[in-house]
Amino acid sequence: MSGSGGAAEAVAAEADPAKELLWARPGFLVRRLHQIHVAMFFEECKSPNITPVQYAILTVLSVLPGLDQTSLGQEVGLDRTTTADVVRRLEERGLVERRDNPADRRTRHVHLTREGKSVVTALRADMARAQERMLAPLKPAQREVFMDLLATLVEANNQYSRTVLRSL
Repeated sequence: MSGSGGAAEAVAAEADPAKELLWARPGFLVRRLHQIHVAMFFEECKSPNITPVQYAILTVLSVLPGLDQTSLGQEVGLDRTTTADVVRRLEERGLVERRDNPADRRTRHVHLTREGKSVVTALRADMARAQERMLAPLKPAQREVFMDLLATLVEANNQYSRTVLRSL
């Protein structure tokens, strides 16, 4: 009896209708891959307790210092409210500072502090390791194709996001 139960369980495991439906949906797989990436990010970048979104903002500021908050949000695909909230939290931690724009009192420019620059530098190798781990199952040629396809999909569908990225 245990022999036939094992075979039935094996057949049931192979025929998973929910998995078949979900794994045929690119949105599901993209969301799942994002969850996996976030988990890997936190495993690799555990020291200063920075989120992927916070690291994206810090990274942008490391190469484009002094952006106003709206432009900063457009660089990373965040709406104005979320950008202001993330920047506020980074400012409270001493990683960025906001400065009023003397030419336009409605805007504030964001700059990395010395500590913020240190965090970007310190996490660069950790972030690279997280990216490498996520792409590790792919051969080098597959990685290139995968990244090209992702970029194509993001660029072609950019206008449908709640926050459109700056012109790609």
